This record gives sequence, C-alpha cells and structure tokens, in this order.
Amino acid sequence: MPPYGNEPESGGRGRDLVLTGFILLFAFGAAHLPPTTQERMSAALQVSALRPFIGMQSLLTDAGARRVRVDALQATVDSLSGAMSTHQAVADENQTLRALLGLRERAGPTYRPATVNRPGTPGSESTFLVSVGTRDGVRAGAPVVSPEGLVGVIREARTSNSVGIDWTHPDFRPSAMLADGSAYGLVESRRGAFREEDRLVLNGIPYHEEVDSGQAVLTSGLGGIFPRGIPIGTVLGVAEEEGTWRKAYFLSPIAEPAGATHVLVLSSDAGSDASGLWARDTLGAPTEGNDEP
Repeated sequence: MPPYGNEPESGGRGRDLVLTGFILLFAFGAAHLPPTTQERMSAALQVSALRPFIGMQSLLTDAGARRVRVDALQATVDSLSGAMSTHQAVADENQTLRALLGLRERAGPTYRPATVNRPGTPGSESTFLVSVGTRDGVRAGAPVVSPEGLVGVIREARTSNSVGIDWTHPDFRPSAMLADGSAYGLVESRRGAFREEDRLVLNGIPYHEEVDSGQAVLTSGLGGIFPRGIPIGTVLGVAEEEGTWRKAYFLSPIAEPAGATHVLVLSSDAGSDASGLWARDTLGAPTEGNDEP
C-alpha cells in the first residue's frame, strides 16, 4: 500500500488567483472610466448580478423597520393598558370610599373608619388586621362592615389595631333572620375541598317555613354581639334538611372579604339596631318599621 500523503493540488487555487486578479483589474479600470459610463455600469450590475443581494438587503431593512415599529406600538399598548388599569383601580376605590362615607354619615360616629390588611401567611386566609383598636372604642366581637354589609367580626382588640375574622372562618356564627323577620337562624361557614368552595349557610330554619331564593338575610341582634339589621347575604336554595323539623339554606355573601380594603368598625358605645342603614344601598327598599335611614 502506498504511504499516506497530501492530495495533489488541483487547479482551484490558480482559478481563484486569476478571478481575484480580474476583479482587481476591473475595479481599477472602472474607477478611471468617465462618470456617465460608471453610472451605466452600476445600473447594469444592479439589475443583473447584484439584484439578489440588493433585494435581500431591502428585505432585511424593511424587516428591521417593521420590528422597530412593532416594538414601539407594543410599548404604547403596554403603557395605555397600565394607565387604564390604574385608572380603573382608582375609580373603583373612589366609588367604595364614597359609599363608605355615605354609610358613615348615616351611621354616626359610633362606626370607626379603618383600613384592612391581610397577613398573607399560610393559615391566615380568614383573618385580617384593621387599623383601629381599644383606644378607638373597639372591642372583641365588634362587627366589621362595608357599604355592602357584614364583612366579619373583631376577634382580638389591641391598643392601636385589631385582629378580625371574615365569614370564611369556622368561628364566624352570627345570629340572623330573614329581612321580613319571619324566620331566625344561625349563619355559619362550611369549608369546601378548596377555599373557592367555601359556602355560607343559614342554619336552624324551621322545616315548615318557606324561604324563597333571593330573600335577604340580616343580623338579628340576638345574643348582643351584632346589632340588628346588618346585611349578611341572600338565599340561594336549600342546603340540607334534617327530618321534618329543620332546614339549612346556602347564602350568597353580600360582601366579599377579599375585596374589602376600607371598612367601618362598630365601637363599644354603638347601639343595638342598625336597621335602615343599608336599606337603600343593599336591600333595595327600607325594612319594616324603618322607612328612614
């Protein structure tokens, strides 16, 4: 077998040198041609040998320009979206504050305005902090209300702030009644497999009592914890029946605790009757015996 060696040189290198020399001579000669001749040669090359390269350059230039325009438009859209989102949030908050101010004017100074903060830690989903405490006359068991109705109740009153629980907490159990006073019961929370499945239930309604869907449920004032007449929710339908003596009904909560950021908290010197405060805002008509807020 012949020993391994380099491949014999082909004529490719020589052709490259000849081509390079021809291009250099052509360029040198073209540089000394009259301007008119140079222009004609340039035009001829642009429509022949250089046409694919010119076309590709044009496509790349257009693509770059479009990308710049798209990026600018996207930035404008993002800016407008952010501005609209902020504007809507501010508008919603202003609407809530106006409604809360109206409620405060009707309720009087025994309702203390407060800001709600959520701890955000695992296991504290049903609790919140409010920015009023014992120095503001707040006590444990004081109701926390929004322009819609009952949000929760104070569980621990401190000097400058307090800890409250909302209706999703298992200890939330206000005494309640139908808006027309025809039936009384106890409102309680029923935990679901997921927090989104938590339900509010009106329990202890006599079996023979007919409760229609859509009826408003208010605090009854029994037990001395909650004043009478604070909206809790509206009846959705039968949750369960026990024998022939008791029924329970699912409720649609009138106030969403997660969305409550500004509330009112009853102070210790508050009265025992809140009937009429939410009559026109939530129930649509004054409750019996309370035509005026």
